Amino acid sequence: MLSLRMELLCWSFLLLNCLQSLSAHNDFFTSIGQMTDLLYTEKDLVTSLKDYIKAEENKLERVKQWADKLDSLSATATQDPEGFLGHPVNAFKLMKRLNTEWGDLESLVLSDTTDGFISNLTIQRQYFPTDEDQTGAAKALLRLQDTYRLDANTISIGDLPGVTHKILMTVEDCYELAKIAYSESDYYHTELWMAQALKQLDEGEESTLDKVTVLDYLSYAIYQQGEMERALEYTKQLLELDPEHQRAKGNLKYFQFQLEKQKKAEENEIKTEKKPQEKETTEPKKKTKKKATFQLIPERKKYEMLCRGEGNKMTPRRQSRLFCRYYDNNRSPMYVLAPVKQQDEWDSPYIVRYLDIISDKEMDLVKQLAKPRLRRATISNPITGVLETASYRISKSAWLTGYEHPMIEKINQRIEDLSGLEMDTAEELQVANYGVGGQYEPHFDFGRKDEPDAFKELGTGNRIATWLFYMSDVSAGGATVFPDIGAAVWPRKGSAVFWYNLFPSGEGDYRTRHAACPVLVGNKWVSNKWIHERGQEWRRPCGLNETE
Repeated sequence: MLSLRMELLCWSFLLLNCLQSLSAHNDFFTSIGQMTDLLYTEKDLVTSLKDYIKAEENKLERVKQWADKLDSLSATATQDPEGFLGHPVNAFKLMKRLNTEWGDLESLVLSDTTDGFISNLTIQRQYFPTDEDQTGAAKALLRLQDTYRLDANTISIGDLPGVTHKILMTVEDCYELAKIAYSESDYYHTELWMAQALKQLDEGEESTLDKVTVLDYLSYAIYQQGEMERALEYTKQLLELDPEHQRAKGNLKYFQFQLEKQKKAEENEIKTEKKPQEKETTEPKKKTKKKATFQLIPERKKYEMLCRGEGNKMTPRRQSRLFCRYYDNNRSPMYVLAPVKQQDEWDSPYIVRYLDIISDKEMDLVKQLAKPRLRRATISNPITGVLETASYRISKSAWLTGYEHPMIEKINQRIEDLSGLEMDTAEELQVANYGVGGQYEPHFDFGRKDEPDAFKELGTGNRIATWLFYMSDVSAGGATVFPDIGAAVWPRKGSAVFWYNLFPSGEGDYRTRHAACPVLVGNKWVSNKWIHERGQEWRRPCGLNETE
């Protein structure tokens, strides 16, 4: 469209230059014959002008359709921004629109530099998401797909649990997701999403993409995973659509050659190993299959199982030992007349939850104070001690001090009254908001023996305990899980969970290794208080045994 417009403009300018040239050297009014030539010149100009107008109208119609679509989408999204962006597909498509599609729109109308909208858009684009943001949102979708075992079609049709803003993914969206996976040499996800794009094309969805392009990527991704026969089949489908596709023609011969070579190798292997195989058929009976227990499962698998609500279930006997109660922390003056609701979440290590412990007003204030300061959350490098970002911690955080607002000091005092621990040596209140597929993979809150200088600069000892507020409900996902013991604590707005990271002896309790599961649908806000050893000497006396 832009090139057509430029050609029309060039042609118009050429004709105008001709007119100027003619008028500069001839008195047209003195010769009707010459004037007739001008009529034809003008006719050509009018034709050129009409073509230009038609091109502009087509362009404006496209811009209008885009504006109408975005107007409707924005109206829906801004009614519940956090709920809308809680759907990971909505968040991914927002990154995609702002990073890619708005840029395409800018290119479409950029020639009119005097237009206020273009000037404003050009200025605003410097604050738009980058390629890194779009890639990050795509990777988050793939991470959610793996953790919660979702097929591509479920995500594409928006059929996720607890969604309020259901949205469909287009062929282009699926293709873009597959391309990002491809750029990371992630051929497994490349196959899944190219196959989904192909499925939607086969179902008749209109798209600027063609099946040939999709099949080209799909066959290669399958080949890279070692499935030669399937790669060959898709290559044949490609060649049916485009018999002259050079790369596919070359791949066809290569795949056929490799398959033939593979078959011969298998035949030779059968011949040479026939007798050993016959002996082996009698041996499996002697082998005893060990039943895989939860403890023997790799941590990553346990983490994902717990995130899905699977994993180790507490026995009925242990479950019967968990209670709910009204709690006043040994008749604390603050809670004698108004004890709080407390419930046991886990017995060993002891994890307890306080219900309705922070009000909506307090949570809104904490979020309001934190939002302007939110920065990508960091982790402490165990070797260098330097704070740095990590791919396994996807969130933004901010720190709030007690002197900033009386309500923050009031919240800190509440934690002290209920935990019975000194807050003067605790770290400031950390507020965290998780992004698309936001997570924090398994980690310890305390410093281990191989990290003697973890909190040296604070001068307050190790992290003795963790207090965690949940400041939002999460529609799906977002649990706090403890892979070693098989515990999962689910977000509940207005509640807080508390556990000790250290035994009374000061030794670290390695069972408290925990993780924040990816948020599947929703917007997760938490705030936490890391409480340190110093100042607790008389509040939690030291134990004599290592694991007492």
